Amino acid sequence: MNNHSFSDGEWKLMNLLWDESPLTISKMVNALKTDTGWGKATINIMLNRLADKGAVRIETGGRSKLFYPITGRSDAVRSEAKSTLSRIKTGSFALLVSTMTEESDLSEAEIEELVAILRKGREEK
Repeated sequence: MNNHSFSDGEWKLMNLLWDESPLTISKMVNALKTDTGWGKATINIMLNRLADKGAVRIETGGRSKLFYPITGRSDAVRSEAKSTLSRIKTGSFALLVSTMTEESDLSEAEIEELVAILRKGREEK
């Protein structure tokens, strides 16, 4: 598993690439312009940073560069979760989970999935 730490902006780009790839910078600008207002230069800088981290592959050869995710979404989320847990060191898993669920609009299906995960964790002990 890659141990990447992404900025908020890098997460936006990675989520785009995980949802649909390959993408060109132009497609990313169009997808993010309402939310961020970022232009090609800003996105290009962040994509190069992601490539330096080993999270994105840049393919040249055609009229436009194509960008592909190298790091998988689940690996990135696991890495971010581990990093967050080690930083906040709450000492209380229940506090962490209750805060996360209170701050999120969880659907009934997501609540059931969380319950199933907790049950599985109990069974594996």
